Amino acid sequence: MSVYPYSARNIRGAETKLEDYKGKVLVIVNTASQCGFTSQYADLQKLYEKYRDQGLVVLGFPCNQFGGQEPGTNEEVNTFCQLNYGVTFPLFEKIDVRGEEKHPLFAYLTEQAPFEGFDLNHPSGKMLNAFLSEKQPHLLQGNDVKWNFTKFLIDREGSVVKRFESGVDPLDMQSAVEAVL
Repeated sequence: MSVYPYSARNIRGAETKLEDYKGKVLVIVNTASQCGFTSQYADLQKLYEKYRDQGLVVLGFPCNQFGGQEPGTNEEVNTFCQLNYGVTFPLFEKIDVRGEEKHPLFAYLTEQAPFEGFDLNHPSGKMLNAFLSEKQPHLLQGNDVKWNFTKFLIDREGSVVKRFESGVDPLDMQSAVEAVL
């Protein structure tokens, strides 16, 4: 199995098949415009620009499931990303990435790359773990996405290579990306 059987509507509403990215290395990430990790848009864009000529594509999936941190319309999300972070990588319509209504792509991703915990040696991993443990412990259960900016690295055959939790900066993924390019 791979990510290729899945499709989603892009930020403009057009149905997009992931098989259109066959042969590319993908970083699939759930995003939000009002999150403590929102600045990761900048480094996702840098990663995309650095490696796109070698076959990397970043796919952003806005989600409003974590603290209501993506309240805008798809058009507002698109404008925000372009104006504030110069995002040129593909964005998709807002979706759910966990729970009963989660998009089938994210059901597949989290099945293939289960949650292995946050890096408690990193300040953001420690902070997010403490916050969720205290305020929303139910989010720590199971393998679903835990928060905004969870990133999945996909190889050229469409297989999930690795999951990177919210606190991992996109630029810290470079060696993993290079290994599959």
